Amino acid sequence: MEPTPSLLPASDPQRELLHNEVHARPPARIHLPALLTYVAVFNEGVDREQECALLRRLPGQAALTVDDLHGNFLRLRLPGYTLKWERHTEFTRYSIVQPLPEGCGLGTREPDLPTHIATPPGWLAAIPGRTFAAIQLVMLEDTISPPVPALALARTWLGEHTVVASLMGNNAHSLAVTDFWLRPCGFERMLVIGPPGTSETRAGRIAARLFELETYRLMALRALPVVKELAPLLARSERQLADITAQLENKGASDQALLDTLVSLAGGVERATAENVYRFAATRAYDTLVSQRTAELREQPIPGTQTLGEFMQRRLSPAMATVAATAQRLASLSERITRTSALLRTRVDIATEEQNQQLLAKLTKGQEMQLRLQSTVEGLSIAAISYYVISLLLYLGKAGKAAGLPINPEMAAGALIPLVLWAVWRTTKRIHEKLHAEH
Repeated sequence: MEPTPSLLPASDPQRELLHNEVHARPPARIHLPALLTYVAVFNEGVDREQECALLRRLPGQAALTVDDLHGNFLRLRLPGYTLKWERHTEFTRYSIVQPLPEGCGLGTREPDLPTHIATPPGWLAAIPGRTFAAIQLVMLEDTISPPVPALALARTWLGEHTVVASLMGNNAHSLAVTDFWLRPCGFERMLVIGPPGTSETRAGRIAARLFELETYRLMALRALPVVKELAPLLARSERQLADITAQLENKGASDQALLDTLVSLAGGVERATAENVYRFAATRAYDTLVSQRTAELREQPIPGTQTLGEFMQRRLSPAMATVAATAQRLASLSERITRTSALLRTRVDIATEEQNQQLLAKLTKGQEMQLRLQSTVEGLSIAAISYYVISLLLYLGKAGKAAGLPINPEMAAGALIPLVLWAVWRTTKRIHEKLHAEH
């Protein structure tokens, strides 16, 4: 059978990969009631083989290979629960979905939920990396209209902390409650209550948005310690730059000393920029994601209770503004150093030009003196040449007299002196004219 002819040109090598990216991380299907355990760790220095070795410790996964992790996403269906592994640029996250265990203490003030996690004992602690987010989310089916009884249920196990809560969706299809507090066990806690009949896909989307919201919030805040460390450096650098600019006004200041100080200052600022430019850019990206995930919740307020979006806005926005201001301050400092360098370079160029003019003036003066000396020497040369010519003529006259010629050598030599002087002068002048004509 002949192959079916293609209806399209050859596909780009990246076409299928890019097309399927929209399906790369589908949300889980969660049947309520459920307990979700979420852990996100920094994966710096952690390779896929280490993460694969951890996943192989789960029941029935001994044959798992690194090739199975190339898509940066893996969902494992295990006895009694499912586990989702996702690897990102800076972090890896693990999500465990299981039915809500009986007797987990949900109705008590401090339930011991970590002991009811379905993974093997010690498996979570063996995750390679450093934990930066850990959440336990309980999802229930119950009435949320009015929301007051649901809030009361949440407060019985969230504790005495002030809670934030939102009715989610345009038609208030669910209620999310949390206090954003980190417990001694290392987990945050959230409660989501959906009305009876909440679909599994909707529950999965709600859980995914809440987990991403908290993950991106914490990732956005990673730049805040960096900003605090940079503050003394920026203050010191700005003072040094101000001192250098002030010294530029003083002509007595050494250009070399100013240049050395400015180069050292520029090096420190450029190093700080290179070390932190990625962190600042990542913070802007994560902050944007937080805003997007908050908007996707489509929150409706509950009277007397702050919404999740309001909490994020009031707590996260000042930190993001501080990070943005520091990034702008660092960029502005670099630009000011560039302008100061240009001023110093202009000052050095002007000083160099003045030195060149002084040197040129000295050279011109020296050439004038050399020309005068040359003219003097030429005059003496004419006299010397004329003297030797007259001497030769005198000897010639004496020889003629000795030969019997009727001449007076001394009188003849004296009479020829003006003629000889003119002839030597004329010959020298013609030589000068010929040399000037050649140049």
